Amino acid sequence: MSTSTGTPRVLMVSHYYPPHLGGIENVARQEAVHLAARGADVTVLTSGDRSSVRDEDGVRVIRIAAWNGAERAGVPFPVLSPRVLATALRHARRADVVHIHDCLYLTSWAAGLAAVLTRTPHVLTQHVALVEHPSALVRAVQRAVYAVAGRGLLRRARRVITLNAAVAEFAVRGGARPERVRHLANGVDTALFRPAASVAERADARKRLGLPDDRVLALFAGRLVPKKGYDLLLAAHRPEDRYDLVFAGDGDPQALAGRRGVHALGALAPEDLADAYRACDLFVLPSTAEGFPLTVQEAMASGLPVVTTDDPGYAPYALDRTLVRLLPRDEAGLRTALAELAADPGLRARMAAYSRRYATDAFSWPEHSAALVEHYGARA
Repeated sequence: MSTSTGTPRVLMVSHYYPPHLGGIENVARQEAVHLAARGADVTVLTSGDRSSVRDEDGVRVIRIAAWNGAERAGVPFPVLSPRVLATALRHARRADVVHIHDCLYLTSWAAGLAAVLTRTPHVLTQHVALVEHPSALVRAVQRAVYAVAGRGLLRRARRVITLNAAVAEFAVRGGARPERVRHLANGVDTALFRPAASVAERADARKRLGLPDDRVLALFAGRLVPKKGYDLLLAAHRPEDRYDLVFAGDGDPQALAGRRGVHALGALAPEDLADAYRACDLFVLPSTAEGFPLTVQEAMASGLPVVTTDDPGYAPYALDRTLVRLLPRDEAGLRTALAELAADPGLRARMAAYSRRYATDAFSWPEHSAALVEHYGARA
């Protein structure tokens, strides 16, 4: 592999990939596209409604047919055809490195086994720690997977890439060698995710999305699951508040139905989500155990004031806590912060300017992909 010219042969593995909507798949796509732009030969192995192979933005994308019924119950776990292992073996043999996204998925297990059998080094991006799912069964399955398949993937990885200190500690407890763990922030497409250029552009975005033009709008972007805190946000909001809530994400639409001052947009493609950021006045995500999620980065790039849950994962980013609201995860504090921001356009403007400035300085996909190439070429 030639790291000096940036031309590794990469097999990237993710359980989902766009057009499926979600954070991990968006990261995988951006990494793949930017690596290909650097001259890397990139193949993505993922799930799909049916098996296919096609070129997408200079990346070879191989989709293996999968059953995806568990996602309807809030468990994003595609069950792939047995072809996934043979496909992973074939492409691992010709790769310089296998890049696996997270430990929990059939794609990850197949790719990890393929890497062992072909003696191809692998790099693992661990996106999250243990997810505190409301189902005891799901939590038990997670622990079992991390204890068996996860430990092997983490232990053998040439590099384990994490987004924050909490996930790094989780990875080390799970088997990763501490000297091989590296922090690497995700990038953001700051051309797509940008502030509205004018009042008229914001008004047009609100009109397209069916949102009111005479209210302060607080945007939540993410799945409607307790981990993301949508229920906490609903509890903190009162009909008499001086702002409306806007929800962009999939989940049970009945959870939002019939609530005054609440607008449900459903799951949005990235271009439409960028419009939603531009349409709104602030961003709120009272999630748990996520560190620095991609939607917070996108909101900052879009020039929105951010209200989210404090987390040890934010420590490496040295955020100005007077200009980003990092709160305890409780209803009263959330209600107070949102009421303050809704009533103070000057404060919102200062926080918005800081968000955009920070994002353009810190979240660069080209720099991220350059760092990946260095990690691919690292020696154990």
